Formats: sequence, C-alpha cells, structure tokens
Amino acid sequence: MTHQQRFVISRRRTGFGDCLWSLASAWQYSKRTGRTLVIDWRGSCYLSDPFTNAFSVFFEPLDNISGVPVICDDKINQLCFPGPFFPHWWNRPAIDGVYRSDDQIFHERDELRRLLVTSEDIQANTIVCDACLMWGCDQEAERIIFQSITPRQEIRRRIDDVYHRAFEGHDVIGIHVRHGNGEDTMGHRPYWTDPRVAMEQVCAAVERAKALHHTRPTRLFLCTDSPSVADHLSAVYSELFSIPKRFRANDAGPLHTADLGVEGGFAALVEMYLLAYCHTVIRFPPTSAFSRYASLVVPQVIEFSLDDPSHLILAERSSAEHAPDARSIAGPHERRPAKPAF
Repeated sequence: MTHQQRFVISRRRTGFGDCLWSLASAWQYSKRTGRTLVIDWRGSCYLSDPFTNAFSVFFEPLDNISGVPVICDDKINQLCFPGPFFPHWWNRPAIDGVYRSDDQIFHERDELRRLLVTSEDIQANTIVCDACLMWGCDQEAERIIFQSITPRQEIRRRIDDVYHRAFEGHDVIGIHVRHGNGEDTMGHRPYWTDPRVAMEQVCAAVERAKALHHTRPTRLFLCTDSPSVADHLSAVYSELFSIPKRFRANDAGPLHTADLGVEGGFAALVEMYLLAYCHTVIRFPPTSAFSRYASLVVPQVIEFSLDDPSHLILAERSSAEHAPDARSIAGPHERRPAKPAF
C-alpha cells in the first residue's frame, strides 16, 4: 500500500439487500474518483466471528469490479488505511472512536449521500461508508454490482436446483413480504399498522398478479421473514411454495442473525436471486432492499404506493436492461425471465 493510494471502504453488517445496495454506491464513487474499493463486512449479522469478512464467505473472491480495484477478503485485518478520513468523525484516535451514537451514524449517512451523488472529489485519502447508502447511486451501478459478483458455488447450486424443480415451465409470481417479526422495522412500519389489512393487501396484489397475462401456468414463490405470514399465505394459496429454511419464533426478531449461522445467509441469498428469476414480483413493502435486485430485472413488479399503501402500482419493462416505467396496473405483458446464469 503506497501513500498515493486512496480508498472507499464499504462497511456494512446488515442484511444483504442493504449491504449490496450500499456497496453499489461506494463502488460508483470509487469509479468516479479513481479509488480502491474495500468491501468490509466484518461483524456481519450473519456470522458470529467479528473478524471474518462476510463477503468472502458468501461470494467468490474478486480483485476488480469494472476497472475498480477491490479488496474483499480477511486481508483487511492487517491493513492500515491512510488519513485524512471522511466523514470527519473517523479522524478521532482509536480509543475515542469506539462508540458511535445513532445520531452520529445518521449524520454520516446524510453527509455520505450528499457526497456520493455528486462528481465531486475530496482531499480525504480514505472515505468510510459505514451507513445505509441506499439511493446513493444510479440503477446502472446497482446492475454492475450484481453482474460482477458471484455467490459461492454451494449457493449457486441451490439456486439452480430450485429453479429446475419449481420455476421451469411456469410463470412464477414472487412474493416478498418483509415483516420484521418483532424487529423495529423503521421505514416499513406504516405498512404494518394493521396486520390484518396488510395481509389483505398482499392477497389483493397476488390476485392482480395472477390476473395479468400469462403464457404458462403460474406458481407462487414466497420469501418472508415471518412464520405467521408463511402460514397465512400457505393456507390461502395451494400453489404457493418456498425454500426450506429455519424461521425464528413469532416476534423473536429478523432472520439476519448469527443465531442461524452461515446457513441463514445462504438461505437469504438463494431467495434474493430466485426472486430475480420470477416473471412477476410483489414487493411488500417496496422500501425493503432485499427485493431491490428483483425490481431491477424482472419483467413485472407490483408495488404499493408510498403515499397510499392500498394503491397498487405495476412497473413493466420491455428489456431487463432498461429502467421500468411505473403506472397503475393495466394491460398484458408477455416477456419471460431469463434462466439463471452463473
């Protein structure tokens, strides 16, 4: 490491949706400013060892993303990154920088978002992105991240197995229901003010999705963090399926927890990638980053209006490479999703 090198460190310990969307924001700024990108997922919610970089546990190693040099393994435990740092808080002596309040984290998030959405470069040698940076980049950056990283072989094998057993020959409607299961869901909270109404809205979205034009038989694929949601929808729809995974007890907290071990992370990624191979995806709520990848690539996405959760919106695209146009649900769509390719 030479004194000329400059870095953007993407530090995340949260669920994969947040990790990958925030990574896209950090990558885009690295690309604009000629910096090395460091993927630092130590202390991940999916692992119990605080010094293991979760990226190398769940994704294949890489040293470059579209021309940006990348450090993404446990080598970061031996590295010292050069100052000055941005945000300014990171210039504190190590002994003073152990604790960051929530207010400080939110302040840094806002500082970083203002920086990353511009083409401005700054004098700091190391930029530390230790906050949620969703909406800090454009959709093309998100697509590049998903095209450039590859899940580990065991994860790919599971995705392929489910695809061949359950997806082939069907127009699969993916249903992602982010419940929280007792967690503080923050921005998702308005969607769960009344759980009974919430489930009615999900069922209404399923009926709308089934009523769209399909050229093959439909099946329903459910991804959720709540055993009660899974039980409810399974009782309503006999054609619904999901991948086997461990749930926590009702109201015991989210699935992204080290209590479930590495297997919990494997299951999450299998679901995330399978959602992207659906013909239609329902996002409840649409503020969840977990279904963000699917929203960028599937032919049809049904979301709930942020202003009025009872209002359904359909986003369609004629090509998986183009951003969707959002409009009220109406009209057929015939494009089929591509088979997974790793």
